[in-house]
Amino acid sequence: MSIMEYNGGSVIAMVGKECVAIASDLRLGNQALGISSNFQKIFPMSDRIYLGLPGLATDVTTLKEIFRYRVNMYTIKEEREIEPETFAHLVSSTLYERRFGPYFIEPVMAGLEKTPSGAYKPFIAATDLIGCLNFAKDFVVAGTASSKLFGVAEGLWEPDLAPEDLFETCAQTLLNAVDRDAYSGWGAEVYLITKDKVIKRTLKGRMD
Repeated sequence: MSIMEYNGGSVIAMVGKECVAIASDLRLGNQALGISSNFQKIFPMSDRIYLGLPGLATDVTTLKEIFRYRVNMYTIKEEREIEPETFAHLVSSTLYERRFGPYFIEPVMAGLEKTPSGAYKPFIAATDLIGCLNFAKDFVVAGTASSKLFGVAEGLWEPDLAPEDLFETCAQTLLNAVDRDAYSGWGAEVYLITKDKVIKRTLKGRMD
């Protein structure tokens, strides 16, 4: 078994029309043994950027604190809020620093990028465990159910989804994909990021 699958868990991010959604399951396991059904994998890095961390649970906690520290240092030095694309490169370089003994995490980022005209553009990205970036126009997935998430997302996602339609698509994609994976599931949480608010919803999932 891969160390990436030891604690289980999956994350997906999707693009809509002037909005993004990021969702994760809530299971923490020790291989096939379930430990918690309330393990948070998505963390706010700023008002407009959310980070999903599927992988080894100890590294989830470690990296959450490292990124919080580095984003705070950036804000103090630059005297402005970090933009999503800049944050993606920060994540990439942080992971690449440890490439010879990597963190066992595949981060997923979702946020709204401010354009020069003042509008907001959806942004999603993911990296592998040594920080190789993958920018996407539709959706990115990571975790033990990633192959199932790809299949369901390919079938359900459409361009320019309205916020509520995007939430429904993202939630149904995650819930249906994790039902086909023994190491993910036990409920889900979905964050819907629009230009004026962030909506967090916790969903019930199958507990078997």
